[in-house]
Amino acid sequence: MTTHILLHQRICPPLLALLALFASACSTLPSGERWGQNASFPGWETLKTSAWNAARDPHTWAPLAGAVVMSIGDLDEDLSDWAVRENPLFGSESSADDASDVMADALAGTAIISALSTPGGPREGWVGPKLKGMLVETSAAMVAGGITSSLKSSINRRRPDDSDDRSFPSAHASAAASFAMLTNRNLDAINISPGTRKILKYSATTASGLTAWARIESRDHYPSDVLAGAALGHFITAVLHDAMMGLDTPVQVGVKLDGDSGGMLTFHMPFQ
Repeated sequence: MTTHILLHQRICPPLLALLALFASACSTLPSGERWGQNASFPGWETLKTSAWNAARDPHTWAPLAGAVVMSIGDLDEDLSDWAVRENPLFGSESSADDASDVMADALAGTAIISALSTPGGPREGWVGPKLKGMLVETSAAMVAGGITSSLKSSINRRRPDDSDDRSFPSAHASAAASFAMLTNRNLDAINISPGTRKILKYSATTASGLTAWARIESRDHYPSDVLAGAALGHFITAVLHDAMMGLDTPVQVGVKLDGDSGGMLTFHMPFQ
């Protein structure tokens, strides 16, 4: 019960903030168009561009690299055993299991609310574009979930609790990353202050990471399961969403020479 109360205290403020964004739904995008207005089936070149951008995104390659590292030696099993034994964040396996469900549901809610809050333009004629945009986002999330489920059935890895052989990859982590990605893309389309946008994005991404970690503490998954699931959920959803919505989202990650810092090399990674 305590875990549920704490989770709701942490998740509800961002949800309430998103609800307040409905006021922006009567505006338009900077281009003067409605959100979802240009949604369509993409061509091959558009898909390739979206796939390249999604692969370069830290939310794809970082957890994927982590999953590879976890496969070295006994790291995967050792970290899983420690998390289940100590339960550092959620206190018990049952609390962690409940928490993963609560947070995954909350992220699904933020994805829907943020989509509804995107600029729809004047009251007349907003339904069509909004439905197209939401169909794109629903389809992207469903495809990511379907691919995750197919991999579970084909890889047949036993869970840490030995309950079944559907451990890899984690569906909870995949869904959480998918919903967080959609929420963050929608926030980019909403006319709000940069500070508010950053806080909401941070909240969504943090909830996604906590959902994945909860699956480890609940003894449902190994670390590599949730890391691979997160990478998969974000990648598939980003590719389909950006391609069908006609978005070209460059990933500005790299090292550059910063003259203002005395010639120091600085690493830049946007929080998306």
